[in-house]
Amino acid sequence: MAPVLVLIERVDGAVRKPSLELLTLARRIGEPAALVLGAVDDATVATLGEHGATTVYSVDAPELTDYLIVPAAEAVTHVAKMLDPAAVLVTSGPDGKEIAGRVAVALDSGIITDAVDIQPGDGSPVVTQSVFSGTWLADSTITSGTPVITVRTNSVAVETSPSTPSVESVDVAFSDLARAAKVTGTTAKQSSGRPDLTDAAIVVAGGRGMGSEDAFALVEGVADALGAAVAASRAATDMGWYGHEFQVGQTGKTVSPSLYIAAGISGAIQHRAGMQGSKTIVAVNKDPKAPIFEIADFGVVGDLHTVLPALTEELGKR
Repeated sequence: MAPVLVLIERVDGAVRKPSLELLTLARRIGEPAALVLGAVDDATVATLGEHGATTVYSVDAPELTDYLIVPAAEAVTHVAKMLDPAAVLVTSGPDGKEIAGRVAVALDSGIITDAVDIQPGDGSPVVTQSVFSGTWLADSTITSGTPVITVRTNSVAVETSPSTPSVESVDVAFSDLARAAKVTGTTAKQSSGRPDLTDAAIVVAGGRGMGSEDAFALVEGVADALGAAVAASRAATDMGWYGHEFQVGQTGKTVSPSLYIAAGISGAIQHRAGMQGSKTIVAVNKDPKAPIFEIADFGVVGDLHTVLPALTEELGKR
């Protein structure tokens, strides 16, 4: 089987769950070849091997941390040209999409972003996207070059397939363009103790109906009881009730958790575009005609200031 190149993301040395999802998808269409940007330790190799990687390629160079995006794209391009893979898989997100776009241009290949599924096809993989704010599922294939595909997080359940991967270090000659934008400093993001929004299996979101910044404590209470991430609608972030980095929607982040609880969110099409791929949607709204109920699996018509504390209390009992 042909290799499938998977770009691996790590946080504090640990492989991120979305990368394990990519390895699961890669096994459907070929042999997963994992590309790690940075030094590879035994724990990383063990994790990747447990999830089916047959080869682990490592590109370890100062350019990858000292400069923005372009060195990463050039590293992926270099390894892709070396392997001639059946596809290149990258996690969807601001960095992932930019890397994928640059790789597709460098390889003179087609690209599909925000995939929610990948299946074997006649020659090229069949890629499924959720389009028109989740109204339709579109199946597409790439007909030019090596398919470059970015995949939404939480689109597939992680499956293990233990193997013993070989490890290969790769040297890349970076261009002058790769050194054009230098990182001059970094500031560690203050941790809330909650899961990252785009990776979370459960998300609890608040909207305009929360009524105030202080009311978001109710959302946080439910989220903490469930071990969930907190999100907000654009209306709530625009009013300064919650940070813009937590905005879900067409102009915010796209999430597809197993459970999405929407409190005080009417369900405008722009918000639905960012969360409609959720497996189960629970809506809490005092307006029985709110559009969010059209896509909700379960709905509570009531005052969220009463419902959310009661939910938190019940979760605590269980």
